[in-house]
Amino acid sequence: MNTPHVVVVMGVAGTGKTTIGPLLAARLGVPYAEGDDFHPQANIAKMSAGTPLTDEDRWPWLDAIGEWAHGRAGLGGVVSCSALKRSYRDRLRAAAPGVVFVHLTGDRALIEDRMSHREGHFMPTALLDSQFATLQPLESDEAGVGVDVLGSPEEITERAANALEDLPEPVQ
Repeated sequence: MNTPHVVVVMGVAGTGKTTIGPLLAARLGVPYAEGDDFHPQANIAKMSAGTPLTDEDRWPWLDAIGEWAHGRAGLGGVVSCSALKRSYRDRLRAAAPGVVFVHLTGDRALIEDRMSHREGHFMPTALLDSQFATLQPLESDEAGVGVDVLGSPEEITERAANALEDLPEPVQ
């Protein structure tokens, strides 16, 4: 890639955004930002209590991620963000028009199993159903790729990097 993309690694909780994001950033030679770090404390408390966030809860979070992505335009970067709805991705694109998405996809049972084995994360497996109910997969007019999460983190990262090479250069 001549001009590095700003990549949003998206998907429901438990797909591996926090694992794949830094690996993909290292593979692309760009910085990584953890999307959860952009959440206000009130959002984390709400999710920790098993309460799904509303769109109103998400707007400031998405705006903060969009601001980071905008600042990386032309430089490249990778950030994790669930970006489950088209309207969320549209908001990110409005802030950073050249952003592209890597949608981590997978079997619900596999994702739930992975979630049940991770430690120290605020998102309970009880919210997985609401995540899948909210998910609107990438549409054909959205810049991005879908990558299955079956396999090792290194295999998933390699598939994502290869798929990104086939995308057109980002619009700045």
